[in-house]
Amino acid sequence: MDFEKQFNVIKRNTIDLISEEDLKERLKSKKSLRVKLGVDPSRPDLHLGHAVVLKKLREFQDLGHQVVLIIGDFTARIGDPSGRSKTRPMLTKEEVEQNAESYKKQAFKILDPEKTEIRFNSEWLDKLTFYDVIKLSSNYTVARMLERDDFAKRLANNEPISVSEFMYPLAQAYDSVMVEADIEIGGTDQLFNLLVGRKIQEAYGQQPQIVLTMPIIEGTDGHLKMSKSYDNYIAFEDEPFDMYGKVMSIPDTLIIKYMRLATNISEDTINEYEEKMKNNSINPRDIKMILAHEIVKFFHGEEKAEYAQNEFIKVFQKKNIPDEMKEINVEKNISAIDLVMKTQSVSSRSEAKRLINQGAVKINDIKINDPFQLLEIKGDEVLRIGKRRFFKLNTY
Repeated sequence: MDFEKQFNVIKRNTIDLISEEDLKERLKSKKSLRVKLGVDPSRPDLHLGHAVVLKKLREFQDLGHQVVLIIGDFTARIGDPSGRSKTRPMLTKEEVEQNAESYKKQAFKILDPEKTEIRFNSEWLDKLTFYDVIKLSSNYTVARMLERDDFAKRLANNEPISVSEFMYPLAQAYDSVMVEADIEIGGTDQLFNLLVGRKIQEAYGQQPQIVLTMPIIEGTDGHLKMSKSYDNYIAFEDEPFDMYGKVMSIPDTLIIKYMRLATNISEDTINEYEEKMKNNSINPRDIKMILAHEIVKFFHGEEKAEYAQNEFIKVFQKKNIPDEMKEINVEKNISAIDLVMKTQSVSSRSEAKRLINQGAVKINDIKINDPFQLLEIKGDEVLRIGKRRFFKLNTY
């Protein structure tokens, strides 16, 4: 593919590209570019927000370039301050290693493992002496560091900023030096860190990397960025029916954005759907069902996508219960809150209590209102939590 076509593929859906001229020059050289993504395994599961960047990396692979996936097993122990209003807690080495294995496995749902170079940044950051750290930090000023938006806000509000947080962008930048990155990619919240990488590469005698940022997508609530912390995420490893239902729960205003950033649907087809929605010539629900089917198909295959869609229609349009449900064994007499906890579908007793108080928990379609109500379970009942979680109850 000639460099102009490559450039158009690479630029599609991006927010920042610094600089376009530099990218064109490197593409003209027909050299295989080293495209870096640094990821801190601070959590074990990936969601569609991560897919946006990973899909752009896959495009680079398909164009013949080398993707370098850096697992930040060292930097995860510092904690990335990007977008943070307070210091992020440090993780243990064991937590990081466990999350890293999960991250690799899930990332390869999108990336081609044969064309992915995986590096752990402890490989070089663990070896730096204190002199090396001083030398690295001498290449960037405190004034420039405080230009960072989240640091500036915390300083203005007299909120603490640890020196280790100043070190994080420098450590990420040093990763670029060590792998000789031609391009670094990230979400828009990573722009500052990526630009620091350019400065540090120059200080170490390298050509500064091209910076490319991708949009951050909102979660199922339609307002906050997709995050497990906000419980508005669609995970790579969600069950097909749950994944389909989560996509169907997004606001109509996000349909086209999700299509562009999280699917392989062609731009022409997306534009056609967008025009039909503007003209009110199609029900947005029908386009959303196409989107949900496409996302489930990508992660689970055509057969499971068809199943998820049929189950969704049955449950939400025909008001039936799904054919297949997870079975759980419970005591014959159990409190409502303990029953919800038995499903392992909530993260805490407080969440279970909140769901019951909100009327989101039903047994055989009868609402449970008291978290501490003692229930008599006979077996074969259907427990429903929220809109999409169904369980068949068996007794000991």
